[in-house]
Amino acid sequence: MGISDRRKLPIGIQTFREIREENYYYVDKTALIQRLMDEGKHYFLSRPRRFGKSLFLDTLKELFEGNEPLFEGLHIHGHWDWSVRYPVLRLDFGSGNFNEPGTLHKEVMAQLDAVEKETGVESPYDTASARFRHIIQMLHSQAGQRVAVLVDEYDKPILDVLDEPEVARANRDFLRGLYSTIKSNDAHIKFTFLTGVSKFSKVSLFSGLNNLKDITLDARYSAVCGYTDADLNTVFAPELPGLDRDEIRHWYNGYSWLGEEVYNPFDILLLFDS
Repeated sequence: MGISDRRKLPIGIQTFREIREENYYYVDKTALIQRLMDEGKHYFLSRPRRFGKSLFLDTLKELFEGNEPLFEGLHIHGHWDWSVRYPVLRLDFGSGNFNEPGTLHKEVMAQLDAVEKETGVESPYDTASARFRHIIQMLHSQAGQRVAVLVDEYDKPILDVLDEPEVARANRDFLRGLYSTIKSNDAHIKFTFLTGVSKFSKVSLFSGLNNLKDITLDARYSAVCGYTDADLNTVFAPELPGLDRDEIRHWYNGYSWLGEEVYNPFDILLLFDS
């Protein structure tokens, strides 16, 4: 590999489609996705910010929606039934501002509005949990396939207001009700994946969703986000000439969740960029 093999660096890009269509570097995580499918149904993953959680969630979205061309050449391409398309219900708390009482409810209702507009589902309910439940059931009925539920930054509405205990408690109680809907609608759900940066609130938040499998410290999934040493030597080989490989390893490798060590993807991409 040489300079001519270099691709664009996906700095800050969280959209799987853009990475695949615009010739960015991509580290194939789909073997781990297949393993998740084979070994369970409801998952929780905690990782620091800027570690690729949102990209992983977006990859799941494109897979369930059956966008086969994006997966050509990747591990899962020959192991997936592309004739089946699953409805996807995705909530993303990464960009909202949750400092004021009531803003969390408005944000969730706005996201559910967008889902209804996109899918043609209409809900007569004015509480978030009831609408969430109704949308899951209607999407299943409409598509004839169970729903993939994806939640990004599940804990941000609480982390944002740690210095305002009353708002934090209200947000926690609201989210607990919302997330408990997932368990009560298990018959309508194909797969669930929630991400966040903390585990401190998981116990109280997911008391109604106690069938979640926490893979945060599961050695099998340590590299589900981030780049391994092997990834740098293969996928990013065109970026390595002129750089001291041992120094890169010394400064950037070593994040571990009881399994394979990984590099923070954002930091290593910044290094290659500069």
